[in-house]
Amino acid sequence: MILKQFFDEVSSTYSYLLAEREGGEALIIDSVLENIDEYLRFLGTHQLKLRKVVDTHTHADHVSGMASLRNLTACMTLVSDHSPVSKASVRIKHGDKIQIQGISLKVLYTPGHTSDSCCYHMPGFVFTGDTLLISGTGRTDFQGGDAGASYDSIVNHLFSLPPETLVYPGHDYKGENLSTIAIEKHTNPRLAGRSRAEYVAIMSNLELDDPAMMDVALPANICIGDDIGQGLDAAKILSVAEVRAKVRDANVLIVDLREDEEIEKTGTIEGCMRIPYKDLDVILLDIEHPLLQHLAEGKEVVFFCAFGERSALALSRMGDTHIDNCYHLKDGMDAWLKVH
Repeated sequence: MILKQFFDEVSSTYSYLLAEREGGEALIIDSVLENIDEYLRFLGTHQLKLRKVVDTHTHADHVSGMASLRNLTACMTLVSDHSPVSKASVRIKHGDKIQIQGISLKVLYTPGHTSDSCCYHMPGFVFTGDTLLISGTGRTDFQGGDAGASYDSIVNHLFSLPPETLVYPGHDYKGENLSTIAIEKHTNPRLAGRSRAEYVAIMSNLELDDPAMMDVALPANICIGDDIGQGLDAAKILSVAEVRAKVRDANVLIVDLREDEEIEKTGTIEGCMRIPYKDLDVILLDIEHPLLQHLAEGKEVVFFCAFGERSALALSRMGDTHIDNCYHLKDGMDAWLKVH
C-alpha cells in the first residue's frame, strides 16, 4: 500500500494520499490548495489516478484543495452529510465506506471539533483530522463545536479501536507525524485519566484566537461546488420534470453515473444505463460501447448522479470531445427523490 503524508508549513496541516499500488487508484484526505502541484507531481510519478478527495471537516485554517483537484483530475468530492458545503459528489455518513481500488475506509462521524467532523478508519490506521491530535485535541469553540461531543466521539469511537492502531492527525505543531490509540489514550494530557466534565472544563478555558485564515477559508470551503455547471449551455441542464418526460423516449438514454453502493441505498431511474463516473473516460475510447453507439445514431443522452456534480462534469467532458446531444439532471437523484 502507498501512504504518503504531506505537510503544509503555513497551516501545519497534514494531508494524506492513499493507494493500493503504483499505477492504481488514489484518494487524498484533507488537501490544501497551495499544495496541489505537489500532489499532482506525486500522482504522476507513481502513475496514480486520483479518484476521490475527502476532508475530515470544513476547514477554517486553510482553503481545501478539493475543488481544484476535482477540476484538474475529474475526481469525486466527498463531504459529511452534516457539512455546510454547498455541493459535492457524495455526502457520507457514519458507517459508510469510502472505497477505491484495494482501499476501503470506514467513516466515523465524530462531532465535537466541528459539527461535521469525521475520522476515517481502516485496519491498522485511523485518520483523525482535528478530532484527535498528538497529545491534544481540536478546539471546540466555533463551527458548531461542542466539548462534550468531542469527548464522546474520542472515547466512544476512537478509543474503542485496537490500541495498536496508528493515528494520523490533521495537524501537528511540534514536528510529530503519527501516534497510536494506546499512546493517546494513556498519555494525552487532555484525555488520560480525565472525566468528561474535566475535559469540558479544559476545552472551555483555552482562550484561543480565531484561525488567521478563518474569514477567507470558511466561505471558500463552503462554496467548493458553486462553480459546477458554470459555462454549460443552460439548455443542456434539465429539471426533474424534463427528465421524467424523456424517460420512456426510445431516442433518449438515461445514464446513472453513481457507484453501486449509492444505487443500493436510493435506487435508480427505471430503464437507465449504469456507468460509474470513473469509467467514463475509458468508455469514450471504445467506439463499440452502447453509449457511443446511441450517440452516433443521433440520439440523446441524459446523465445524472447524486447531486449533479458528476453529471455536470460528464457533460463538460463530452463537450470537450465534441460530442453533442448530451444533457444532465440538475441536482441529480437528490432532486429526483424529492419530487417523487
